[in-house]
Amino acid sequence: MEEVEKNTLAQLDQLNVLVIDDNLLVHSILKESLFALGIKEVRCVQNAYYGIRLCDEMYFHIIICAFNVKSDKDGFHLLEELKFRGHVKKTTVLIFLSTETNESLVNSIIELQPDDFWTKPLAINKVRTRFIAILKIKQVLFNINSAIDKKSYAKALYYADRHLNNETLAQYHPNINRIKGESYLALRDFAEAEKFYSQLFKQYKYSWVYLGYAKALLKQGRLDEISDMIKTLIDKPDTRFGAHDMMAQYFIEQEEYEQAYEEIKKAMALAPRNIERNKKSWDLARLTHDHKGQYVATRNIAQQAKNSIHDSPELILNVIRSGIDLACATPDESANEILQQTDRYIRQFEHDRHDANLFKQQLIVVKARLHNVRNERDKATKLVENHMSLQPSSVVEDNLDRVKVLHELGMREDAIDLLEAINNQIAGDSLNSQVVRRYIAQESEQREEIHFTAKELNSMAVEHFQKNRLLPALDAIKQALKLSPSNLKLLFSQLKILIKIKQEEQDIPDHIVLAEGIIAMLSSQNLEGKSLVAFDDLLIKWQKVTSEG
Repeated sequence: MEEVEKNTLAQLDQLNVLVIDDNLLVHSILKESLFALGIKEVRCVQNAYYGIRLCDEMYFHIIICAFNVKSDKDGFHLLEELKFRGHVKKTTVLIFLSTETNESLVNSIIELQPDDFWTKPLAINKVRTRFIAILKIKQVLFNINSAIDKKSYAKALYYADRHLNNETLAQYHPNINRIKGESYLALRDFAEAEKFYSQLFKQYKYSWVYLGYAKALLKQGRLDEISDMIKTLIDKPDTRFGAHDMMAQYFIEQEEYEQAYEEIKKAMALAPRNIERNKKSWDLARLTHDHKGQYVATRNIAQQAKNSIHDSPELILNVIRSGIDLACATPDESANEILQQTDRYIRQFEHDRHDANLFKQQLIVVKARLHNVRNERDKATKLVENHMSLQPSSVVEDNLDRVKVLHELGMREDAIDLLEAINNQIAGDSLNSQVVRRYIAQESEQREEIHFTAKELNSMAVEHFQKNRLLPALDAIKQALKLSPSNLKLLFSQLKILIKIKQEEQDIPDHIVLAEGIIAMLSSQNLEGKSLVAFDDLLIKWQKVTSEG
């Protein structure tokens, strides 16, 4: 132990330290503390931009970063970029600073796995103690972390076993065991990971042990064996985020997308910054026809990605597209507010971007879709026929939007051809590819079967109902609900039609099953206000007509 400390202190004068914090007092405290330890090279900057520039110019062994750098990007996205550029590795010492300790921030920090997290204001004496302790751990784990950086997980296991056999390193064994378990999972040796974590239960009660063990069994499809453990992990503040994220992954792999979506939304609420998780939430919202969820997800992505390596003009275009999708699926007047917001996004996009002309085709498509949803079909048709290219773009989302406008204008053969081209663009076996491929297949099926938007189908159903054409009205609502299955207005309309069919004695046994299914679905939702009153009224009417029958 003394030898480790001696070696650590002897090397301090060779270390380069970078401090990224907009508070000059923090710079002063850290410089004073680190210089006193013998560190000679300490660079301080007040924003992420200059931090990245410094990292481009020289190598830093240690990076101390404020999580909330108010002037540009936050610590989460800064670290993502530093990792992407190769400036931060497992061998790099990473320390986060923050004045906040709310659950969302803590979860985001845990996800990034820094070596330590210091709360401000900083105390000079604590800085020295914590700093030396971190350097000792990093020194012991250097060979293991270096192997992880190279994705040589078998080599990481070899070094881990050597260190675990060294009793002088006993105080570091928990850190080593954690990396060992993660290496088994990375190697997809789930049976060995299960055995390893089950043995760790005898030594440790750390959260990562339970999460690692649960993940090893889930990867083997053995959810039933740990269902009680999962409930416990979800109930505990220090494991609930990890448990929800893990369960979302599990349900995606099982192609149980409704359950995956519920879990990913809970994980998102606990740690909203991760862009890849936001994108997964968007894909799952599309698969489950949650148009409002799609709109929320694309807006979150655009907001969270601002000033990050994920930032792109396509993100705002996706917000515009999902807003139009939501308006098409919204059968009442609230669609107008969504369309007005979408108009504002388009104007802002054209005003803010000097390269907006590069996105001319995408803007033609969204404007044509806006005309169509406003029942300005002639304007939409003229835009598409005179200005829109039918050649597939290299961007899947661009092509999907073209499919939608072609379908909405009745150009179904062109829409189906373009869908086939999109399917050929999706490569790989990643979970994201699987989800998107499933969505494309779903779109293909529905575009062939259903020729109108949910809003148009609802209008058709209303007209049929008013003219007492009840079965055509029911068919139109059924199709609308395939496109927007959770829409309350559509569900109420369907139940209203079924009540009228029962009153007119035109019903068949399937209608009763359908009505009872709608009632069960509505009963499970937390209805309130006018929605609850409307449901209670329809429920009384249904009970009356069925009792009379």
